[in-house]
Amino acid sequence: MEVILLQDIEKLGKKYEIVTVRNGYGRNYLIPQGLALLANKSNRRRLEEYRRREEAAMMRLLDEAKQLAQQLEDKVLKIGAKVGASGRIFGSITNLQVANALKEQLGIEIDRRKVEIPDEVKEVGVYTAVLKIHPEVDTRVSFEVVAE
Repeated sequence: MEVILLQDIEKLGKKYEIVTVRNGYGRNYLIPQGLALLANKSNRRRLEEYRRREEAAMMRLLDEAKQLAQQLEDKVLKIGAKVGASGRIFGSITNLQVANALKEQLGIEIDRRKVEIPDEVKEVGVYTAVLKIHPEVDTRVSFEVVAE
């Protein structure tokens, strides 16, 4: 049985690829779960339209990510932390705190898992975080750790 995959499926194929599977696997699992369509004539004709729509959506997301990267280019966030007498902070600054500072100070909501802090932040000072907004777009944002 030939099916058109609607998602990437490990060890089977990529999205919108036509693959041959066993009848029971296609009929009882892939098609009812919404993971594939039967590769008949009408669905094969629609396949090109699906690919065009997907590509347009990906281009739109890429443009939005590039605009967001330009917005963040020269911004410096201020993150408050409790500091000891020697200038070292209690604990460390995490990606969650950077994501919250982006939301509060700039109104930009980014998932904390997309924020990477390359250095360990244990003292007051200026640091840089890498934001992985899109698979093709990474941007850097500076943040300053200040005493509360």
